[in-house]
Amino acid sequence: MKFLQRLRLAYGDMKLSSKFTLVLMITATIPVIMMAGFFYGRLYDMVVSYTIQQEQDTSAQTAPYVEEIVQKVIDAHDGIEEQKFFQTLFHQPVNSPFQMFLETDSAKDFQEYAKDLVSSDLITGLQIYMDFPPQSVRLFTDDLTKDYFSPMSKARGTYWYGIFQGTQQGSLFCPEFYLGEREKENYGDMAYITSTTFYYQEQARQAYIALYTSSSHLRNMLKDNLPIDGSVSYIINERNAVVASSDESLSGIYLLNYETIEDSFMSSNNFIERDILDTKVYAGFYNIKQPGWFMVTVLPSGPLIAQSNGIMVQYVLMYLGFLICALFLAHFMARSITNRISSVIHQMSKVRKGTLSPMASPVYHDEIGDLIDTYNYMTRKMDQLMEEQAKSAEELRIAEFHSLQAQINPHFLYNTMDMINWLAQQGRTDEVSNAVQSLSRFYKLTLSRKQSMSTIAKETEHVSIYLLIQNMRYHDSISFISDIPDELLEYSIPKLTLQPIIENSVLHGILETDDKSGTIVLTGWMEGNDIVLLISDDGVGITPEKLPTILSGSGNSTSGGTNIAIYNTHRRLQILYGPDYGLTYSSEPGRGTEVEIRIPAKKETA
Repeated sequence: MKFLQRLRLAYGDMKLSSKFTLVLMITATIPVIMMAGFFYGRLYDMVVSYTIQQEQDTSAQTAPYVEEIVQKVIDAHDGIEEQKFFQTLFHQPVNSPFQMFLETDSAKDFQEYAKDLVSSDLITGLQIYMDFPPQSVRLFTDDLTKDYFSPMSKARGTYWYGIFQGTQQGSLFCPEFYLGEREKENYGDMAYITSTTFYYQEQARQAYIALYTSSSHLRNMLKDNLPIDGSVSYIINERNAVVASSDESLSGIYLLNYETIEDSFMSSNNFIERDILDTKVYAGFYNIKQPGWFMVTVLPSGPLIAQSNGIMVQYVLMYLGFLICALFLAHFMARSITNRISSVIHQMSKVRKGTLSPMASPVYHDEIGDLIDTYNYMTRKMDQLMEEQAKSAEELRIAEFHSLQAQINPHFLYNTMDMINWLAQQGRTDEVSNAVQSLSRFYKLTLSRKQSMSTIAKETEHVSIYLLIQNMRYHDSISFISDIPDELLEYSIPKLTLQPIIENSVLHGILETDDKSGTIVLTGWMEGNDIVLLISDDGVGITPEKLPTILSGSGNSTSGGTNIAIYNTHRRLQILYGPDYGLTYSSEPGRGTEVEIRIPAKKETA
């Protein structure tokens, strides 16, 4: 009782839309689920039973057409034997040369009959193989017979010839692999072959009559015999050879033994169930009486399951259609209640366009009134949060810029101070004075004013002083050429943009050459609304595999150091100006490196 009471109270406190939805879902869903559960367990068996019956009916219609094709081939063979030329050649023992028969009218009649036969849709070739040397008989070269008679040597080596020799069979329907390559290329991929004898010079000799056709006739029938996708239909002969198949790969997988089929044919209502490669399959048979073949159709369980699932999906889709109609009806009935909800939804949709405007205060304080109050509160909070987010993003951008700028490698200062100390110990006071003055000017340019921006002129002076100090250390081994047009010198550029690149060219380019000397060239030009500065050196260059890592912050230089200063410079430019700006490296090992710096053309403001 307490549970029912709590349930009643919970239902009473629910929103109106929830009540309508809950009632509709219960009344519409539970009966359908019960029906689906009842039928699904039986649905697969129903599909299997129906599909097997469909396959058996189709096979019963297909088998007579297969037998009809076989009979037409046999009839065509019999027609050849009834020709007068053939009868004279094979069934009248004579000692006269064969050449005399080629000059009779019956030889011409035989040629016309053979031409008409092989030009039909069914018969694709005719060959009569005879056992005597080809050079001794004009039969193989005469215009009337050369296309249809061949010496026995062209039959030897084929699989069907071996069968005839080993079994003494009188006739044989040959699938593709029984035939030789010459036969398949010139005549057809199936054949009906019979054995006969003829007498020549008082001696019985062997002969074979081969009537060729195409397996496509049977293959097309077998494809039409398939009840579902994924199944296969094939014809098998008494030697367990596949005569024709709707799908050669599937017939190889689901090939059943001829003896198994024959044993099951009379005892299983032309149907058996087997497990092949851990897959349950259903196989139906139909006997092709004339050659003693069996037509087999194998139905894997997978497509049958998919078919039953497809029926269930159709059922679910029909149910969803019914449910949508029911929901539409419920919406229509509740429209008088939900009109105000629609106005709230319309107002909320304006938020997608960036308009955050509150609604008028509600007159009624029901669920919809609470929704309007909540929406108005939400818009005020969203405005506040968006302002705070924009402010935080700007502060983050500035903080990241200064953080990157602060990461410039301080080793230059340490090394320069060591050099000044060494000069002082050597008593070279003039050089100490020059070095201290240059270092002072260097850091004055670096630290002058609190702004993070400078001009191209000051940055050029900055790197000139840097190279002057380095030449003090390395005995004037570095030449520096600055060729920037005067009209570019007053354009704005972030501080410490050129120095890390020049430093990288010195330490990892020029000083790694054999003579530790080289030249650095700085030039620039205007390109549209952008300024392009180019720094090139003739140092050792960068290998192709290391070149992509220079601007990623993950690569190391050839001397073992990192490229963090270069990466920081590239990131500073992209943070300030966007992803279209920054550094671009190109290099040829042993020849040098070029660095392109792209920045927008802006004049420095006071």
